[in-house]
Amino acid sequence: MSAKIRVTVWNEFRHEKKNEAVRKIYPNGMHVVIAEGLKKGGFDVKTATLDEPEHGITDDVLNNTDVMTWWGHVAHGDVRDDIVKKVQKRVLEGMGLIVLHSGHFSKIFKTLMGTNCSLKWREAAEKERLWNIAPNHPITEGLGEYVELPNTEMYGERFDIPTPDEIIFISWFEGGEVFRSGVTFNRGNGKVFYFRPGHETYPIYHNPQVIKIISNACKWAAPRSFIKDECPNAKPLETISSKNVDFGKAGVLQNN
Repeated sequence: MSAKIRVTVWNEFRHEKKNEAVRKIYPNGMHVVIAEGLKKGGFDVKTATLDEPEHGITDDVLNNTDVMTWWGHVAHGDVRDDIVKKVQKRVLEGMGLIVLHSGHFSKIFKTLMGTNCSLKWREAAEKERLWNIAPNHPITEGLGEYVELPNTEMYGERFDIPTPDEIIFISWFEGGEVFRSGVTFNRGNGKVFYFRPGHETYPIYHNPQVIKIISNACKWAAPRSFIKDECPNAKPLETISSKNVDFGKAGVLQNN
C-alpha cells in the first residue's frame, strides 16, 4: 500500500449536468468538491463518474484504491451489475467503502446489506442536528457534541438496514424525525460506513465538518492489507491416517 491512503471519489454526476440549482452549488460536480476537501487532508485522491467507460471503475482503478466514496441518486439502475460485483469483491478483500446520502439505495449498498435499505424522506430545507454519540470513535475525531446543518433533506426511520456494528451519529430534524445517520459495518475484510448528509440542492459538501467526517471515515476504513477473496481446497497441515472404512453416499459410516 502507498504511504498515502488512496481514495477514489465516485459520483453519479447527473444532477449537476441537468439541474441549474445543483450546478450553481457544484459547477464541476460534487465529486470535485469532495475530492478537493480530501486532498487537503493528505489523501491521494482520484475521481470517477457514471458516464465514463466502466463507470470509471476499471480493474486498474480498483487495484489502486484503498477507500471508495459513493454518491448516487437518480441513476442507480444505470450502474452495471458486473461493476457492482467487482466493487463488492474488492470490499470483501479489504477496500473501504463510504456510502453517502442517497447512495443508501445504490446497488452496491443494497448488495452489501442484503436488505431494501428503504427509509422516509422529505425535502423542506429543514434544520438537522447530527448528534455525535460515539465521541471516542476515529470517525468523530476532532468533532464536538453535534454538527448543525441549517438546511437539509430529512431522512427518517425506519431505515431498513441490518443491525449496524456501530452507530456513530443520530440525526434530529426540525420536523421531528430521527435517523441513524452514521453507521458502520464489517463485510469480509472490508469496512463500510454509511453517512447520511449530502442532498444535492444544499451545499452540504462545502461544510468543513462534513468533509472532516468523510476524511476521518476514509482513515478508519483504509485497509492494513488486502486478502484475496477465494475459497481454496486446502491441503492438510498434518498427515492424515489412512482409513479403511466404507461410507455411504450420504457420508455416513456403514455398519458391517
